Amino acid sequence: MTRFIDTLTASWRRTGSLLCVGLDPDADKLPRAAIDALDGGAGAGLFAFNREVIDATAPWACAFKAQFAHYAAVGAERELQRSIAYIKQRHPDTPVILDAKRGDIGATARMYAREVFERYGADAVTVNPYLGGDALAPFLEYADKGVFVLCRTSNPGSGDFQQLAVDGTGGRTLAEHVAARAAGAWNANGNVGLVVGATWPEEVGKIRAQVGAMPLLIPGVGAQGGDLAATLENGLVDVGDAVRAGLLINISRGITGAAGDGEDFAAAAGRAAQRWCGEINRLRGCG
Repeated sequence: MTRFIDTLTASWRRTGSLLCVGLDPDADKLPRAAIDALDGGAGAGLFAFNREVIDATAPWACAFKAQFAHYAAVGAERELQRSIAYIKQRHPDTPVILDAKRGDIGATARMYAREVFERYGADAVTVNPYLGGDALAPFLEYADKGVFVLCRTSNPGSGDFQQLAVDGTGGRTLAEHVAARAAGAWNANGNVGLVVGATWPEEVGKIRAQVGAMPLLIPGVGAQGGDLAATLENGLVDVGDAVRAGLLINISRGITGAAGDGEDFAAAAGRAAQRWCGEINRLRGCG
């Protein structure tokens, strides 16, 4: 059994990249080349699109992340399965995160965990801790899989709850309390990570100080305007062999939507991935 954290660490070292490529295609805005590959059924072109983007961006990706809603909304769950299976076949050393934000009571959570890890074959999942530790337990029991817990999300309204002080924690915010639980009781199998937005770089640093070398999945760079430089400064950590990593910088629209009118969408995605990887590495001093 290979643990997710070992696969991820090996990917950081092998690729020299912290870039996580988001596979969040909009079925209503697919380029003509992907639409022409339709084999029938709503959303069928999503796999044709993903296949080309995956191959074009894989040299610069430490991981891929697929957003579940972009497939389920158009009945394209089969295309999601095919996309993950394709990565496993063509790029087996690159882990896949299913961004599903699951979280429910025990019996339902067990089915969700089974869906993510057994039906779709993802290496990791995002989960919502609002229902508490028992709702996360079925995911955490898959000891070889990664579980990224929502902590300080990148959206503007995240502070409505995540920044509230929690009684009895010495003034910790809810986000910091979640981080403490994630680094403690929830991490018995060493398979927990956190989702922390680049839109709050100072809090990336606070959370990093709490959780040590735990991997942080970082949304919010690119279209949401997150501060990449400050996030790297506050979030990088030594993962061994003098490698500074610990972060997965997710870019979705900035890569999959890089093509202009009439441009080869896969080539454009590859160039965008290379640029983002280069910029991340420049800012962390190894580019």
